[in-house]
Amino acid sequence: ADLAQALAQLSFPSDPRVLVGGDRLDDAGIIELNPDLALVQTVDFFTPIVDDGEDFGFIAAVNALSDIYAMGGEPLSALAVAGFAPDVVPLSVLGDIFRGGAQACAREGVVLLGGHTVRSPEIFYGLAVTGTVHPRRFLTKAGAQPGDLLVLTKPLGTGLLSTWLKRGQMPEEFLQPLVASMKESNLQASRVLREHAHALTDVTGFGLLGHALEMAKASGVAFELWASAVPLLPGAMEAACAKAVAGGLKANRAWVGERVSGWEHIPEEWALILCDPQTSGGLLAAVPAQSAKELLEKLPHAAVIGTVTSGTSGTIALTMEPRR
Repeated sequence: ADLAQALAQLSFPSDPRVLVGGDRLDDAGIIELNPDLALVQTVDFFTPIVDDGEDFGFIAAVNALSDIYAMGGEPLSALAVAGFAPDVVPLSVLGDIFRGGAQACAREGVVLLGGHTVRSPEIFYGLAVTGTVHPRRFLTKAGAQPGDLLVLTKPLGTGLLSTWLKRGQMPEEFLQPLVASMKESNLQASRVLREHAHALTDVTGFGLLGHALEMAKASGVAFELWASAVPLLPGAMEAACAKAVAGGLKANRAWVGERVSGWEHIPEEWALILCDPQTSGGLLAAVPAQSAKELLEKLPHAAVIGTVTSGTSGTIALTMEPRR
């Protein structure tokens, strides 16, 4: 919310080549090069979410690449962005982080061209990514239509579980599924969804409800979300019951506020999960109802979690189960 207010004060230059600019607050910017080719550009970095440096670098890279996939694009090249305190953090740790990021780029077929480091009191790492897309075939948060179904491609819970982990309270059995989910690429999901979706975004720092609200507002529609249909990582519900809540989750819940109705219909633990900020989360797509079965067959971890309605624009109604 604070960022949106700050950006609202900016005047972005008008250029006919810009297809998606900073004024749209979408997942990435798009600029047309010619009638058949446009560039997709984004940058994303954050502080460590797991203790292992290589895992952190890999996850941060996958998270950054996801913004390209959320626009229906294909990442082409990347530059690493990192901050660290050399007198505090051994260079070997930084090497682990960079190695993890390079491995993620190699897996996705992305050329890592170089990068930039700065001195920082806290470690951070991520990528500035350039991708490509056809200038008439990209996807944005706008475009969801009444009657569409909402599809989520990854389970929720990374924020709650990571907070639980940092507190030293998370059972070890939940660590591997957490890391594996954050390392999972959205490439295949994007390629499947781009053939059907009316609107697409990735679920990251604003949580499921925050990003769903952005899509509903951009599309001029309302959403109905079914909490019990939302897939969860192993341990996510236990982390919610343990109140492993960080500041980002609290801020998300305050931000969605009165634009979300039906809180009384869901348990408190579900409210926490739906507002939980995700790292390297899945894609959220609005798809025609007749396409949903085919999509779920191609995306075995995906789930239909709600529907698009013609209610008040930019609002969400929560229920535990679909309304009959």
